[in-house]
Amino acid sequence: MSDPYKIFRCIRTIRSKKMVKINNFCWGSGLLYLCFVGLFLTPGEAALKKYQFDVQVKNVSRLCHSKPIVIVNGRFPGPTVYAREGDTLLINVTNHAKYNMSIHWHGLKQYRNGWADGPAYITQCPIKTGNSYTYNITVTGQRGTLWWHAHIFWLRATVYGAIVILPKQEGGFPFPQPYSEANIVLGEWWNNDVEEVVKKGNLLGLPPDMSDAHTINGKPGPLFPCSEKHTYALDVEQGKTYLLRIINAALNDELFFAIAGHNLTVVEIDAVYTKPFTTQAILIAPGQTANVLVQATQVPNRYFMAARPFMDAPISVDNKTATAILQYKGIPNYVWPILPQLPAVNNTAFALSYDGKLRSLNTAQFPANVPLKVDRHLFYTIGLGINPCPTCLNGTHLTAALNNITFVMPQIGLLQAHYFNTTGIFTTDFPDHPPTPFNYTSAPLTANLGTKQGTRLSKIAFNSTVELVLQDTNLLTVESHPFHLHGYNFFVVGSGIGNFDPKNDPAKYNLVDPPERNTVGVPTGGWTAIRFRADNPGVWFMHCHLELHTSWGLKTAFVVENGKDTDHSVLPPPKDLPPC
Repeated sequence: MSDPYKIFRCIRTIRSKKMVKINNFCWGSGLLYLCFVGLFLTPGEAALKKYQFDVQVKNVSRLCHSKPIVIVNGRFPGPTVYAREGDTLLINVTNHAKYNMSIHWHGLKQYRNGWADGPAYITQCPIKTGNSYTYNITVTGQRGTLWWHAHIFWLRATVYGAIVILPKQEGGFPFPQPYSEANIVLGEWWNNDVEEVVKKGNLLGLPPDMSDAHTINGKPGPLFPCSEKHTYALDVEQGKTYLLRIINAALNDELFFAIAGHNLTVVEIDAVYTKPFTTQAILIAPGQTANVLVQATQVPNRYFMAARPFMDAPISVDNKTATAILQYKGIPNYVWPILPQLPAVNNTAFALSYDGKLRSLNTAQFPANVPLKVDRHLFYTIGLGINPCPTCLNGTHLTAALNNITFVMPQIGLLQAHYFNTTGIFTTDFPDHPPTPFNYTSAPLTANLGTKQGTRLSKIAFNSTVELVLQDTNLLTVESHPFHLHGYNFFVVGSGIGNFDPKNDPAKYNLVDPPERNTVGVPTGGWTAIRFRADNPGVWFMHCHLELHTSWGLKTAFVVENGKDTDHSVLPPPKDLPPC
C-alpha cells in the first residue's frame, strides 16, 4: 500500500469504527515497515507517527554491475515518510553501516528544534555504527512534497526518500483532487563505490568521475544496458488525473523532466502551492521538489517519462537520459514507448523562462508574506578557486568559496557549540559583502584564485528580515548553483544575468507573489535575491546543493539569535543526541 489516499482512507475507516488507538498499524514487505502510533480522536486532530529507519548495506545491481550500497530498510530509494500537517514524527535511525550517518529532513522547518535537522557537524554529530538517534519532528504550517537524505560525505547518492505531507483533512488541495498520485524521485548512479570515487578525485585535487547514469525511482530505464527490468512503470487509466511528486535527489545535476505526449501542470514547488501553469517540461535542481498534475487523456499507449541534465556552462555532465514508463492500462508491455522531446542540454532560454513562470499562490488561505522592509542586506559571491594541497598529486586542489571564504567543517556540532557557549569552534565574523569587489561575470578570471579558510558564520538578530543576493562569478568558470537554506523557506524576489545592480535591480523585484522555496538555482553568470524573516532561532546551514561544491567548501551557516523569552529560544538538546 503506497498510495497515501488509500492509506488515509484506511485510517478514516478505522476511525469510523470508533477504534480510538492504533498500536501497530503497519504495511510493507521485507524490512520496509512504516508504523503509525497515535491517538485519532477527531478527523482534525494531529497524530503521533513513529518510523524505524535501519541504515544497512545491500548488494544492488544496475547497468550490468553489482555493488554494495548504503540504503534504508532494504529499499532504494528508501521508504516514504507520510504525515499530515500538524503531525509529530518520531523517526528512529539505527546505523548498521560502516559509515557514520546523519539524515536531513530537507525542507522541514524544525522550529526551535535544529537538533532534528540532521546535517553532520552542523546541528548534530553523526550516528556512529551500531548506534541510534530519534529525530523528533513536528510538521508545522507545511504541506506538500519534501524529501530526506543522508547529510554526510556523498552518502546521499543512495540514502534518500520522499516526504509526503497531506493537508489537514478539513483543508484539501487548492487544485482539482487527483485520482491518484506517485512519487518520481530522480537520482544518479555510479558503477563504482561512490566514496572511493570521491577519494580518488580528492587525491588528484580534481572533480571525481561523473555518474554513469541518472535514475528514476532508483532505476535508469531501458535505454541503458541490463536495465529492461530496472525500469519504473506507472499504470494510468484513460481520463483520470494524476499528481506526480517529483524530487531531484541527484548529487550534482540540474535536470529536465518531461513525459512524451503529455503536458505537466505545475501546482507546487518545495511544498508551497503555486499559481498553476502548464508546460511541456520542467527544470528541477538538486534539492528541489515539484508537484505536477498529468491528465491521462492521450491515445492509450506507453509513453516514456524522461530526465536528463541541464548545463549551460563549459562543464562536463552525465548527458544520458534516464527513463520510466507511463502506460495506459490494457496496452501490452512489448509496445516500445514514445520518447519525449526534452530541451537541449544547454537551453538557457527554456530554463530562464520556466523559472520566470513560478509564482506563489498568494491567496487568503495561502498568503505570500514577503518581507517588504529589510533589516539586513547581505551580498555573497559564489566562486571557485585553487589552493595548495601537499597531499594532492598535482600539488593543488580545486576549491569553492562564498565571499572568498572556503568553509571548514568543525569537529563538533555547531548548534551544540552555540547552545552551550563553547568557544573556539566557530566565529561570527562572516562578511556581509565580498572583501574585494570586482567585475564578477566578465571574462574568466584565472589569477589570484586562492581562498581564505575558516569556520566563519553570520549572526542574525531574531525576527529580523534579511535580503541575501547570491552572485555567481567567473572565477575559472560561471556555473548555475542551487542553494539550500536549512530551517527556512525564503522568497525569490529577483533574479538576473550579469552583475547585480544594487541601484536599479531592486526596482524590478516581485514583492507580491514571488516563488517561495527552500532551494533556489542561481543562474549561470547571474544573480538571485532572496528574502526571509529570521524567526527560527538556532544554527542553520546554507550551502550549494551540488555535492561536489559542498565538499569543496561552498557553504556557511547563520546563527539566528534567541528571542526575548523561552518560547522563542532554541529547545534543549535531546538526551540521545549523538556524541562526537
